[in-house]
Amino acid sequence: MRDGQKSTALRAGDGPAALTTKDGKPVVVKRSNRRRRTVSAGWRDGEMIISIPGHFTAAQEREWVSRMVARLEAKSDADVGKRKVRSDEALMHRAAMLSGRYISGNPCPESIRWVSNQNGRWGSCTPARGTIRISDKIEGMPQWVIDYVILHELAHLVVPGHGPDFWDVLEPYPDLARAKAFLDGAAFAMGRGLSDSGGDPLGDDVED
Repeated sequence: MRDGQKSTALRAGDGPAALTTKDGKPVVVKRSNRRRRTVSAGWRDGEMIISIPGHFTAAQEREWVSRMVARLEAKSDADVGKRKVRSDEALMHRAAMLSGRYISGNPCPESIRWVSNQNGRWGSCTPARGTIRISDKIEGMPQWVIDYVILHELAHLVVPGHGPDFWDVLEPYPDLARAKAFLDGAAFAMGRGLSDSGGDPLGDDVED
């Protein structure tokens, strides 16, 4: 802090007017006598830091803090939405590449997206609609595992069930057995157990 600069900070939880963001992150309000009119807000170490002039009244502080919290939360929500759109677009490009490389007939879904509500499944497909959903739980797995899950769901656009014809569709993928074994191990480690599909955690992934 420079000489002559006086500032005070109120951390969420320090008083009756303590604030948190809608997802529980702390809000810290900093007053500075060097700051005359401007108000700023940003993120630092997981906290929302709002800097206001030292001469603000309590009413002005409440008004501006509320305004800046809402503004920064809206920006964060928008950024998350943009990242998700880009991520889903990348998923569609990946699916198109994999389909063209490994699946005869090059099936293309109407949509494919990351979701968080797969209820223990790695992915799911609705062949009648051409839609595919991939669990975000696999995002940190090796790329060859993610590719297998994508290909598995793409194959359901050709063969809805899990009979011999289905596995024939997937046979060109060189990491098929290795990826299945990886997911079986992951399912066991996560306490899910295995499905009734010959040990494949994607066995109940076809929806009407």
